[in-house]
Amino acid sequence: MVVLRREIGDVLRDARQRQGRTLREVSSAARVSLGYLSEVERGQKEASSELLGSICGALDVPLSLVLREVSDRIAVAEGLSIPDTVPAELTASLRRSPDSGLARARVRGVLAPVG
Repeated sequence: MVVLRREIGDVLRDARQRQGRTLREVSSAARVSLGYLSEVERGQKEASSELLGSICGALDVPLSLVLREVSDRIAVAEGLSIPDTVPAELTASLRRSPDSGLARARVRGVLAPVG
């Protein structure tokens, strides 16, 4: 069974370790106790949205990307396939919008696959 707090903790730990930062550095920047951050990363504590925002800010990683990674991990655990592209319907609807230049920029920039 997938436990959300464990997935969140794994994603946060992975982000911190990729940056080569210690728990102490991130906990200080996030203004969270080192012990509590450690428990969040190990999936032993449920982090509030405010705490997640603070940790993401300290890691300089958008909360939306953390949540997307968590969502993707859960989808894989549930046996679902994860699309790597923007759905064709969304791309088509953006192309039909009045400001087609802006629409193309959205498709290429904002809505382009991450990673």
